[in-house]
Amino acid sequence: MLDFLKISNLALIDSLSLDFGSGFICVTGETGAGKSVILGALSMLAGNRCGREIVGNFGDACVVEGSISFSDARRVDAILEACGLPRCEDGSLIISRSVSKAKGGRIFVNGALAPLSVLAKLGEVWIDFHGPGEPQKLFSARSQLEMLDAMCGGAETFAEYARAYGRLKRALSEMEELSHSKRLSPEEAEFLQSRIDEIDEMKISEDSIAQLEQSYKIAEMASDISEKSGAIVESLTGADSAAERLRACNRLAADLAGELEAAEGLAERISAAVVEIDDISSEFESLARASEMSPAQIESVRARMSAWMGISRRYGATASAVLAARDEMARKIELQTDVGASLDRLRAERDGILRELEPLADKIFALRRRAAQGAEREVAKLLKNLGFKRPEFKIELSRDSEPSGNFGSSCEFYFSANAGQPPKPLAKVASSGELARLMLALKSVLAEADETPVLVFDEVDANVGGEVGAEVGRQLSRLSGAHQVFCITHLPQVAARADAHFLVEKFQKRDSTKISAGEISGDAALRVSELARMLGDRSSESAVAHARELLKGG
Repeated sequence: MLDFLKISNLALIDSLSLDFGSGFICVTGETGAGKSVILGALSMLAGNRCGREIVGNFGDACVVEGSISFSDARRVDAILEACGLPRCEDGSLIISRSVSKAKGGRIFVNGALAPLSVLAKLGEVWIDFHGPGEPQKLFSARSQLEMLDAMCGGAETFAEYARAYGRLKRALSEMEELSHSKRLSPEEAEFLQSRIDEIDEMKISEDSIAQLEQSYKIAEMASDISEKSGAIVESLTGADSAAERLRACNRLAADLAGELEAAEGLAERISAAVVEIDDISSEFESLARASEMSPAQIESVRARMSAWMGISRRYGATASAVLAARDEMARKIELQTDVGASLDRLRAERDGILRELEPLADKIFALRRRAAQGAEREVAKLLKNLGFKRPEFKIELSRDSEPSGNFGSSCEFYFSANAGQPPKPLAKVASSGELARLMLALKSVLAEADETPVLVFDEVDANVGGEVGAEVGRQLSRLSGAHQVFCITHLPQVAARADAHFLVEKFQKRDSTKISAGEISGDAALRVSELARMLGDRSSESAVAHARELLKGG
């Protein structure tokens, strides 16, 4: 969930810090008060593009910071690791984004500089917007299929299909490469084999290369190690050495400790120092012996290192990279040895995988059909409660003509908000407010399966009121059991249901106009006043009484 949001110099916001908890969070305020600026800040953290015109007049740059916590950060950490960014610490993702009037923008993720593309990838994981001007995931065939699959169950069947489909793609890729690749000449095959032999002769492994690098370092420093180690040993243990003087001190201290209790501890420390010096001297002697190499041994190590450096320059600096290149060269030779036999083998492999995929695709299609039928019923029921008199919601399924990354079938969502109108694809029939309520219904059905922790709704209550508005509030409240839900609302019935209520206000100070925002959940009088304003008149006794009733009911 989003724990913290800090905004500086964004549009009319000078400086603003907001803390959020879990549950249902509503944002209210007069029309034009600046609620959309709060949404804009969230949009910036989600990786959406923005221009320099958003920078306010309170400084040279605007900065938006946020902290998002995850109960399970593995998906986010996978993205961060793939992009070379620090993982989440204690499950928290820290994002900071600035936009300058003169220099453009900078993004930091967990303290490290990051590109906008990474921020957008992370945004897809942690936040979902539903409202005007935001990308509508419902229009995407991929998103529709993902939503349907979240209701399906049968995870192992999907995983089994994915594994088999991955093998099919590899087999088809090899067939394509083999069919169009130029046959290796005998000279080319011989050259590749010589490269393979060169690698094999070195018996390369991660451990052997690490050992070689250590041996090479010792070989290059052998005389220096021997000379300096010998000097250290002589200084520590030779005639008139530190050890001899310390032993004399040790004898005197022991005599003194026998007569004076206060000297016992000091004598023990001197005795320990004698033992420590002896140990150090012994270890330096061992180091000198270990570094002893004959000229032939040194030459052998240098020759092996020279061979390794030549190989690593060609194929990569690590043993794993070199071995991967070796396997690729061997594969080319194997495939080219007998193209016909290789193609026959790959065709047989392809046909076997296709036979595996067909029953799996049938199972997945059946799972999707059952889930679609259940979703159609549940979503239609919720849509009626959300103000649609005779809504129709359909999920059309179709089998793909061949195996695909869609697990063998596709779907499209159809919707009709009005009686007598046949259902059509969402992009052709739904307004932004209708889409927001449709998404609310879908999210309610998907509540447990949907992994997006933060949902943002804007205009979900457009053109509704009364009991329908109350039902919108109830659904948002239920949805907040599985997600952190933000809602920009004009309806008091919705605001009264919120666990946390934030008020956005615009005010003038001298010649400057500013936007402020703060939580009013803990101030009963202020919250009643805001709900009464939303009802029509905060000075009206009936509006105030109605506001109190709404809060009791919420």
